[in-house]
Amino acid sequence: MTGVLVIEDDDRIRLALLLALEDEGYTVRGAATAEEGLRMQRRDPADNVLVDLMLPGLDGFECIRQLRRDDDVPIVVVSARDDTHDIVAALEAGADDYVVKPVAVKELSARLRALRRRTRGAAPPVPVFTCGELEISPDAGEVRRAGRTVPVTRTEFRLLCELAEHAGRVLSRQQLLQRVWGYDTGDERLVDVHVGRLRQKIEDDPGNPRHLVTLRGLGYKLHR
Repeated sequence: MTGVLVIEDDDRIRLALLLALEDEGYTVRGAATAEEGLRMQRRDPADNVLVDLMLPGLDGFECIRQLRRDDDVPIVVVSARDDTHDIVAALEAGADDYVVKPVAVKELSARLRALRRRTRGAAPPVPVFTCGELEISPDAGEVRRAGRTVPVTRTEFRLLCELAEHAGRVLSRQQLLQRVWGYDTGDERLVDVHVGRLRQKIEDDPGNPRHLVTLRGLGYKLHR
């Protein structure tokens, strides 16, 4: 049975999440502070962690950073803060997804299942993709640009592999949500944020990209 750790300081919300996720078939534990949650995860790791951002003591961003330093557990932010800057900061700290309160538990449960499938994943394809000066090696889990290694997160790497596998073709945001995140529906800002972060790493001029381009109203394309 899949275990979920909920780190949420609001007693009412934490209890509601615990009960609702138990009804969905999860084994659930709760923590009211980041410090407590970190101790629980280090002592008895859960399969997924939900983190609120506005926590007493260590805030959610630092909690995510420390969780990510310890292991590769899927982390979902559950927060009332829906500003794009908060989403970017949480993803950069190491979160895998971001859900805005109030939470639809069925949707949250589906996202947790998708994250677990994505984390376990099937073996990546063998070919090395070459797009101009970019070289993406799925087997090695590496991205190189002009011969130099580009550090990318797990999700950025999966997104880049998906675009590289379909280089020269436009993929919509919804297609990318389905193929990279495993979501039938979701917040398209997840795609936009990750594309923006990739551009910072693979483009000479992220504001005028040559490799990873936007087709307005259609989606994104990686040039061959």
